[in-house]
Amino acid sequence: MELKIGVPELTRALARSQGIVEKKSTMPILSHVLLEARKTGELAVSATDLDVSVSGTHPAEVAKEGGLAVSARHLFDIVKSLSGEKTISLKRTANNHLEVKAGQAEFRLVGLPAEDFPALPKFEKVPFVTVDPATVLGLVERTAFAASTDETRYNLNGVYFEPVAGAMRFVATDGHRLSMADAAVEGDFKLKKGVILPRKGISELRKLLGEALEGAEEKPVGELGFADNSAVFRRPGVVLVMRLIEGSFPDYRQVIPKAGEKVATLGRERLLQTLRRVSLLSSEKSNAVKLELDKGNLRIGAQNPDLGEAREDVPVDYAGEPLKIGFNAKYLIDVLTVLHDADVRLELADDLSPGVVRPAGEAAEHFTAVIMPMRI
Repeated sequence: MELKIGVPELTRALARSQGIVEKKSTMPILSHVLLEARKTGELAVSATDLDVSVSGTHPAEVAKEGGLAVSARHLFDIVKSLSGEKTISLKRTANNHLEVKAGQAEFRLVGLPAEDFPALPKFEKVPFVTVDPATVLGLVERTAFAASTDETRYNLNGVYFEPVAGAMRFVATDGHRLSMADAAVEGDFKLKKGVILPRKGISELRKLLGEALEGAEEKPVGELGFADNSAVFRRPGVVLVMRLIEGSFPDYRQVIPKAGEKVATLGRERLLQTLRRVSLLSSEKSNAVKLELDKGNLRIGAQNPDLGEAREDVPVDYAGEPLKIGFNAKYLIDVLTVLHDADVRLELADDLSPGVVRPAGEAAEHFTAVIMPMRI
């Protein structure tokens, strides 16, 4: 294997691998990236942890074909340190060593045979559906924050994907809150039921989607498909594969309350900033804030015996009966942060029922957040 490649191109290729490779593993090869120089004038860079894998192809001047696996972190650190150089040369030498040269700098890295690298999943017949990366990124960002981090509840450690009548739906919950977002899509995913995308896979998908949108002059295109208990996302030059989480996702439809009797509409940014301020004096453990809803006004307050108390009034469009209810401020802040609408709708029933947050206006039918109340 011998080739020359642009430093920025190789940096981007190796950056993709950093979140996937295993730092501490019983299989040392999983901390490596596979480099493959191809006669087509490309360098393929692949990484896997056996559950999530990414593989990308990058233009290069290939003098000799071949492959080698090397430490993902160390090669990435080396290439990043050479940002002042335009090109870098890679060459496999005796005993599976990688010779790295750029300008006056020269490195030799110990590698492993390409044959030792785990076989990457290949899918010949995936029913791909064309998707807009910006749309999918929006769905991920509006739901992934609500996924559980409790490893004992593995079926909640990801985002539920379900095709619904001309749309794709993403849902996540940790038992205390739920977030659901829809977006129109044309095509058939050929799924008999919904599937659970793992949290790590979703994190890597978010990076690839963001990368596709960076500096894109034309509207980027991606494809999403499902086959053999895996989800596959691809766009020109890169493929991401993630193993789906086995298990059943809760019936999220039962969690979403019917339209609350008390509906208040207010400015999203004003509510977000108020919650951030008031929650500074909430209990560090519970992050509890009290919402007191009355005609035309929402009072938000917090108390902490060790620190003091805070309260602030926010004007709202509301003409119903008064209501006092407690929520975890962080859960409300998380929802308001991922929304970009000018106004939001707060739907409540009583002090023991979940609260619902939606965008105001037509966008309401495409996003729903449910938050369990707290006793204050």
